[in-house]
Amino acid sequence: FSYLYVTTEIPQPEKIAMAEKTTVYYADGTTAIGTFGEQNRQIISCSTLPSYVGQAVVASENRSFYTDNGIDLKGIARAALNNITTGSRQGGSTITQQYAERYYLGETTSYTGKLREAVLALKIARTQDKSTVLCNYLNTIYFGRGAYGIQAASQAYFGKDAKDLTLAQAALLAGIIPAPSSWDPAVNAKQAKARQTRVLGIMVEDGYITATQRKSATMPTTIATRQSNEYSGPNGYLLQMVRDELTSSKDFTKDELDTGGYRIITSIDKTKQDLMFQTASPSKGGKGIVPDGVQVGGISVNPTNGAIIAVYAGDDYLTKPLNNATQALYEPGSTMKPFALLGAVQDGVSLSTAFNGNSPRTYTGISDPVGNYGNVSYGTIDLYHATAYSVNTVYMELQQKLGASAVAKLAVDAGMSSSRITGKNPFTVLGNDGVHLTDIARAYSTIANQGQRSTLHIVDTVKDGTGKTTLYRGPTSTTRVFDSPSTALVTKAMRSVVTYGLGTEVQNVGKTVAGKSGTANDGTAGSFAGFTPDMVTVFAMWNPDSSGNPQVVPAFGRYTAASEYPIHLFTEYMKQALENTPDKAFPTVTDSGTIGGRDGTWGTGYRLSTTPSSGPTSSSQPTASPTQGQSSSPTPSSGQTASTP
Repeated sequence: FSYLYVTTEIPQPEKIAMAEKTTVYYADGTTAIGTFGEQNRQIISCSTLPSYVGQAVVASENRSFYTDNGIDLKGIARAALNNITTGSRQGGSTITQQYAERYYLGETTSYTGKLREAVLALKIARTQDKSTVLCNYLNTIYFGRGAYGIQAASQAYFGKDAKDLTLAQAALLAGIIPAPSSWDPAVNAKQAKARQTRVLGIMVEDGYITATQRKSATMPTTIATRQSNEYSGPNGYLLQMVRDELTSSKDFTKDELDTGGYRIITSIDKTKQDLMFQTASPSKGGKGIVPDGVQVGGISVNPTNGAIIAVYAGDDYLTKPLNNATQALYEPGSTMKPFALLGAVQDGVSLSTAFNGNSPRTYTGISDPVGNYGNVSYGTIDLYHATAYSVNTVYMELQQKLGASAVAKLAVDAGMSSSRITGKNPFTVLGNDGVHLTDIARAYSTIANQGQRSTLHIVDTVKDGTGKTTLYRGPTSTTRVFDSPSTALVTKAMRSVVTYGLGTEVQNVGKTVAGKSGTANDGTAGSFAGFTPDMVTVFAMWNPDSSGNPQVVPAFGRYTAASEYPIHLFTEYMKQALENTPDKAFPTVTDSGTIGGRDGTWGTGYRLSTTPSSGPTSSSQPTASPTQGQSSSPTPSSGQTASTP
């Protein structure tokens, strides 16, 4: 203890402040994406501050500050026990201990860290007067809104220098110190007011202010929150995704991320991230092509563990904070169909079973006829071809057999949100419910991963400031929700989309790929979701008006259907992302299903003489060639049925 006391350096406020920076890295662990809490700190002379600024902080944080010896042994023991047994972070109770704790932040979960903190607190209390300790504390404590120290906090909350703070403003800032991000008036005005009232009450009790002053110190108005420039550009979305994931895990609070000095390593591959941005951004790869107002989103994940490899969420977080991959909603269209196909496979239906692919057709419980895209009739067609050409009428028949709620449950079991996919929509299989790209990416990952569901995550590990101790690991485990032969058979059918169906452009990737395209009701959105055994990628585009309501995606360039451009984006991205990687085959599978299913009631009850692994030819064409519906034929009702390729 004597050795530690002699050798412990009392750091300057600048050194403590810099020790608090949290840095977020790409998957390589060395290239920084950005930081939390780096901006907005300024060390000032406390002689310029009104006396009530420091008094408010003392009243809020440590009423015995001017009489104690700077350390609370019971508080240290309690904090050490809590930190070591629960892994959470809890500092000392005195202002001097809190100041010392800032310097050793990230190390206070160990006995050594708590000992160093105690030694530093004792040395500070014995070598510095109270005014110096309080000033250093005011210059280093975190006040929220990215503000370290009283000067930055005054600017962040009130747009003024700290020397000009009123009593009411000082009491508010002092009151929210324990949880500034949660008690910010812009977040929780009621709690912020309660904290300010508490501080003013203590200041009256301790003789710092009069009751009259307290009465006049009404709740002040704060200015709008200003985002740090760290969030500008596309990296802002990544930083916010990291923050959201870690705070949702309950392992870290917002304030801890801002002040913890952590090293956060993400799963984002910088090369693929740059490639996705260049491919998907309307201002880059789509410059001069994508119509103004049309939104694009993209995401690429590792299906074996749920790690997010790359994401296109938008061009600039500060300009448009809504994340196109994780927050924006679009109609997935026919990318919902594989879950109905999975249900048929589980019910013992051979994919060679013949179905009626004509258009339009009527279905029980649905008043209006349902048609195929362009009202094309395909005659008698098996499930391989129905998947390749995205035949709505066949898939509506599958849903009639399974039930919309069963289709929804299969999608939810695969990883989609139960709050968005409920099965109450009579056109669930045609994808009329709004989803996030992450919903489709996770559900398709389950198919790609042979029935094992993963949890999408962007954080790989969180380490302490030294980089030696791992405090958090991303969720990489999987849960089996489907048997592998069933998902392998669905994958085999989805291969037909690429080999001879609506997604033949994807063949230009040069690898073995399965996937499905989708166009929303009335063409308000288009998407393509595809995968190899090691990578799932989803691209979507939609066209909201100024109020966020869906509009038709207009034709542009050579792209007439809303799904065509997402197919192109997928092809361009995957062709480069998978370059110089070996081609990997999907698991081989034998279709052990029965024609017509176990009970013989599915489809027409017989097998077509088709070759599902190749495109239709004169010898492998479905029994009735596709014919265009006549203008006099009934057409799908707008707003109720989807024409989804």
